[in-house]
Amino acid sequence: MSILKRSKLILSYSSTPLLYKAAVLALVLSPSLSSAKTDYFIGGGVGFQDDKINGQLSKNGEDALVQLHTGLTIDSEHRVMATYTYKDKFSQSLFFASYDYLYDINDKISLNGGFLLGVGYNDIASETSVDFIRGLQVGTSYHFNKDWSADLTYRYIHQDFEEDDVEIDNTQQVVIFASYHF
Repeated sequence: MSILKRSKLILSYSSTPLLYKAAVLALVLSPSLSSAKTDYFIGGGVGFQDDKINGQLSKNGEDALVQLHTGLTIDSEHRVMATYTYKDKFSQSLFFASYDYLYDINDKISLNGGFLLGVGYNDIASETSVDFIRGLQVGTSYHFNKDWSADLTYRYIHQDFEEDDVEIDNTQQVVIFASYHF
C-alpha cells in the first residue's frame, strides 16, 4: 500500500473513536514495521554523575551511578532504550526512554546521538520530589560479536527539581555499559 493511500485511509477516519483510529493505524503501518530488522538487548553499566545544585544546599553533587537498560535496535540505525539509573548520594533514581541514531564507522564501531525523556526521583535536603527530565546524549558503541556490545555515553540531563530554595540545574553523566543481544 503506498504512503499516499495509507495517509488517505488514516485521514478518512478522523471522526471515529480513538481506539478504532489506533487499530487502523497499526494495521496500515504493520507491513513496513514487520520488514525491519530488529535486534533486542538487555544490559547494565556503571558511571559517574555530577548534579549542578543551586540554592541553599552547598553539597557536592558528584557520585558514582549504576544503570540497567533494555531496548531494541531497528535496521541497525535506530536504537530505542528504557533505562534506570541510581545514584546513592541524594537517593536519586532516573527512569527514562531514549532514542539514538546510530552511524556505523565499520562493522564493529558506531557513533550515536539522541535524546531522552523521563522522570527523576530525588531526595535532597529532606525534600523528595518526582520531576520531569529531558536531555541529550552522544556516544560510541563497540560490537564484540553478534551477542555482546559495549557503549561509552555522555548525557546532559535537565531536571525540574526545585524544592525549598534547592534546585538541580543540570545533570551530567558519563556511563560505560554492556549489552547482551538476543
